[in-house]
Amino acid sequence: MSVGEGYRAGMKIVLTAPTGHVGSLLAPQIVRAGVRPTLLVRDAEKLDAELRAFADIVELDQGDADAVIAATTDADALYWVDPRTNDDDPLDGYRRMSESVAAAVTANGIPRVVFQSSGGAEARSGFGEIDGLGYTEELLNQTGASVTHLRNGYFFSNLMMDVDSVRNGEIVTMLDLDYRMPWVAPLDIATVAAGRLLSSDWSGISTLGVHGPADLSFNYVAQIVGEAVGRRVVARRLSEAEMTSLFEGFGMTPAQIEAILGMSRGLTESFRPENPRSMATTTPTSLAAWAYENLRPLVNS
Repeated sequence: MSVGEGYRAGMKIVLTAPTGHVGSLLAPQIVRAGVRPTLLVRDAEKLDAELRAFADIVELDQGDADAVIAATTDADALYWVDPRTNDDDPLDGYRRMSESVAAAVTANGIPRVVFQSSGGAEARSGFGEIDGLGYTEELLNQTGASVTHLRNGYFFSNLMMDVDSVRNGEIVTMLDLDYRMPWVAPLDIATVAAGRLLSSDWSGISTLGVHGPADLSFNYVAQIVGEAVGRRVVARRLSEAEMTSLFEGFGMTPAQIEAILGMSRGLTESFRPENPRSMATTTPTSLAAWAYENLRPLVNS
């Protein structure tokens, strides 16, 4: 298999979170480009069985800096995702992961890093859990590597956490139901990430919005999802008190709850993404197409 212009045969590309919504779609793209990726994963048994034959696999805890340093030796490019942790305060987990990746990039002189960040990370504070991604951005910016921070919109796949609610005809949120924000398919993020990882024709520190094809409100999302799954779905706004009660029922700590509520507090009409919608930040997969393919089978099972 030939490697196209801007790609380098034999390059070492390291991917984290290869079983996640983005990573599970990114790894096959790297393989199809003719590169054997190195996959850092907590539990290799969760990897797609076919993928294992085309990748080098390292089981580790991403918060173990020494293990990450060893696994990323001689890496030409790294895709980093801050994994969720069980810390009572999620921001403690983000700090640990941030320090781990910064140590590895610095120790190994990794030339290029693509970081799975989020819209809102540019604020650095006031966005709850997203503030942890902002901290990772800051530490990566100090490593001397060329870094692209992917400022992703709201994942379509977040709807998969609410299958029961959708089945019952509603989508709940703390946001204003008419507030529009970028929504994006994980596949689009993976495709943008693959392009950056496989190319050596960029340098410096940059941010890139990955915004999906349109800014959507929860009212509009409910309409689109309803048509895709074949049943009436409406959006319902919950108060902070209602959301807090819901999360307490899940056994979440006060800091964990605050981290989630903080994300919704940051997303208001006054927030303007650093990367505005343009050809460079607009990606093609529609919510309607994604929901029909991915959500409809779950809701109607």
